[in-house]
Order: sequence, then C-alpha cells, then structure tokens
Amino acid sequence: MSTHQRLAEHYHQGLRDDDILSQIRTHYPDGPTLHQLAPLDQLHIGGITASKKLLNLLDPSQHTKVLDIGSGLGGLMRQGAALGFQLTGLDITHRFNVLNQALTNLSASPANSSLSWVTGDACALPFPESTFDAVLFQHSLINMPDPAQVIAESRRVLRPGGKLVMHEVVSGKNIAELRYPVPWAASPEHSHLLSMAELTDLLTANSFQIQHSEDWSSTALEWRQRQRQKEQTNTVAVLSPQWVFGKRFLKMGKNLLENLSNNAINVVEISACC
Repeated sequence: MSTHQRLAEHYHQGLRDDDILSQIRTHYPDGPTLHQLAPLDQLHIGGITASKKLLNLLDPSQHTKVLDIGSGLGGLMRQGAALGFQLTGLDITHRFNVLNQALTNLSASPANSSLSWVTGDACALPFPESTFDAVLFQHSLINMPDPAQVIAESRRVLRPGGKLVMHEVVSGKNIAELRYPVPWAASPEHSHLLSMAELTDLLTANSFQIQHSEDWSSTALEWRQRQRQKEQTNTVAVLSPQWVFGKRFLKMGKNLLENLSNNAINVVEISACC
C-alpha cells in the first residue's frame, strides 16, 4: 500500500462527509461561523487560538499569496481569508479537499472568494518557482515520510524573501513512550515526527533563516486538558472531532494528553525566511 493510500485510509475510515454537511445545514441554516466550525476543522492542538497565533506571524500586506500545505478541512484557510490573505490549500487527501470546499461554501463569507484548493503531494508541489509569499504548515509535516523533499519544495515555490511558518508537533525527550493511536497516526509506521533539532537543521540546510522559535508545549498541554474535560461530559456537541475520526478519537484524545504530559511530544511554533 502506498503512503497516499495508507494516509487516506487513516483519515477516511471515520469521516462522515454527508452527515457533517447535513448537521451544519440543520443547526446553522444561516451558515456557520469560524468558531462554530472550529471543533471540526481546527483539529490541531490549540484549536482556533493556535491558528490565530500562527497567522499573526504573517502580514497580509507583505505575504498576500499563501500556501497551506496539508490544509485538511480548511479551518486555517478560512481564518486566514478573513484576515485578508489569499490562500491555496494543498492536501493529498482528496475527500478532505472536497469537504473543505463544501464547508467554505456553507460558511458563505465574502472573504472566501480568495481561497483555492489543490489535491497534490507536498513532495512534488504543482506550482512554478517563486509562486507564493508564504508557506504554512500546521500539524502536517508529521504525516510526511520525506520531510527533506517537502522543505526543499517549499523553498522552491517561495519568492525570494518569502516566509515559512509552522505550528508543528515534534518528538520530545521521551519519544519512546509515545502512545498510539493519535490523530495523525494509528501506529508508528504512519508517524513521521522530527525532533526540534532535526527540524531546524532541515530548514537551515535549505537556506532558511530562522526568525522565531517557540516551544508551545505547556500551553498545548493546558489546552488539551480543557478539551479532555469537555470530551468526558455527557453533552452532545453539534460538531466535534468524532465526525472526522469516529469513536477512535476518544482514545486518540486521551493518548494525546498523556503524550504531552509525559514529554513524548512537544508542540513548537517556527518562523523562517528565505
């Protein structure tokens, strides 16, 4: 089975595309807001607040054209569009791209006209050199078995002086204790975590200059603790990660909290220019 097929199987098995759209039409007939969609389309650690923090590393007047690599269901894209960025979302999982577009159409914000979608492989980006002012990664490099090629491709499509920003999961000092499943992988063969040192070395090897680097792990842990408390209540949410991952997410969420608590994983934010 190819990497693409394994990844698609992981993300497709619990995905309820039609049910999600029906649920949104029923509960948000005037169109969902960014915050109403967030439990579904901001599946990374930190949610919509983490996305805001990441986008604040960019300036829409200087970084107008932005590529979101591993755009998933598009929460970051729609949030960025509302701030004035022109975003292209690239994801290897076509069903995610289709659902991303459908969610965008339902949310019906005028800013969404600046969005576009491409199904493709980050190892061979289907764009000419110097196409973008900025490239975003948010919990997406962790799914890519050849990060060196992905970073090289990111460098190629960035204009001179362009910017790369990341909100990523990296391996912690107790990585050997990592518990599965987690949202990005059911087992170690699907997880491609780098250490912070490996990630920064990879960026500098591709002529990126690191401007900002922050360990976000303590904030990430506090956020995940709050989310876990919500997940353990009997309240039925309109939207939640279970609409994407199914009942597996109960175990994934528990493991995610333990992995952060045990320092098996860390969460970092990085900004670099070329």
